[in-house]
Amino acid sequence: MSRIGRLLETLAPIGRNEQGGYDRLAWTDADAGMRRWFLAEAASLGLETEVDRNGNLWAHWRRQPGGGLVVGSHLDSVPNGGALDGPLGVASAFAAIRSLKEAGETPASNVAVVAFVDEEGGRFGIACLGSRLMTGALDPDRARALTDREGVRLDDAMRAAGLDPDGLGPDPVRVASITAAVELHVEQGHLPIDGSDAAGLTAADAPLGVLTGIWPHGRWRIDVVGQADHAGTTPMADRDDPVVGAAAVVLAAREAAILEGALATVGRVEVEPGAVNAIAARASLWLDVRGADEGRIRRVVDRIAAAAGVDPVQESWTASMRFARSETRRIAAAVREVTGSEAPALPSGAGHDAGVLQAAGVAAAMLAVRNPTGVSHAPGESADLADIEVGVAVLARLLAGFPASGTATA
Repeated sequence: MSRIGRLLETLAPIGRNEQGGYDRLAWTDADAGMRRWFLAEAASLGLETEVDRNGNLWAHWRRQPGGGLVVGSHLDSVPNGGALDGPLGVASAFAAIRSLKEAGETPASNVAVVAFVDEEGGRFGIACLGSRLMTGALDPDRARALTDREGVRLDDAMRAAGLDPDGLGPDPVRVASITAAVELHVEQGHLPIDGSDAAGLTAADAPLGVLTGIWPHGRWRIDVVGQADHAGTTPMADRDDPVVGAAAVVLAAREAAILEGALATVGRVEVEPGAVNAIAARASLWLDVRGADEGRIRRVVDRIAAAAGVDPVQESWTASMRFARSETRRIAAAVREVTGSEAPALPSGAGHDAGVLQAAGVAAAMLAVRNPTGVSHAPGESADLADIEVGVAVLARLLAGFPASGTATA
């Protein structure tokens, strides 16, 4: 079995549930297992490891004065997520380093592998939490006060995991030391290829693609308040049932997204008090809206607000972002050298830590590995080992060829 195949095999049991998906939420036992795997693999390669003030994991191959190249991704998942979203990028980075070490090659520039904490936001609700804290895009006091569904605060979860939440916050020196960042990621969905009628890498017959940027996207909470009462004694005509209002919001979200050519999802609903034989007092929904431009997203949210009769509370917003031309060109050249073919260029409908770094002024780019199913954030997420191995070869080429002077430009 190949290097990357063995690495993914060692990860396969960690956090796997009975449905075949993965529960690797931040600061849980499964997350701790993933973090131990990271540190052990780095140690086997002779890399210098550290945990930064925000809980992000780092493994340094070279660490000398000056900038350098950062590769990696994240290790956490959404509830019942796929095996590859995040861990594929970290495992591929380690595999690329091992291949270079075995070939006796040494990088000209500093190289570090990173695993950002809580990229999915699956437990505490804010995506890319580790990279947002590091770059100053998220207030540390707000982060410490976040709670999960059981009411556990993030700061308490960190303490239970052996980390100090009082240290959370911007890390400008570390950010300034990153000349460029490249994140390898499994393809998510089958989005349109730039300048082509093809949708997705499978239709383009390409093992790899270069992501050009990230669509704008946001998350909102909608609270629908009603009147709690008895399910068996309250006439239907007299009910003020917030779940009925919540259902109207879900339908309005679908209709508005179709009308505006956007994507809207209600993936979480909480009903209080949650008794089967009682009319609820409140129903809360969390709305995710994405699209090719901000205008259509805002129109979707406005339409949903009109249907709900309440103003949605924006919990996060990520503006449209283009990756660095210098690094996308570098990736495209490496793909061409390894495969002999041009890498298709396509957008990302999903947010990533690389996007947070790009917004903070780091020259960042992303390499996508073909996903035949297109399924992501679910057990059906997949990639062929042969395609993954090509991705590892491209990463190795990037690591070996990155200039010592750090000539990347945005």
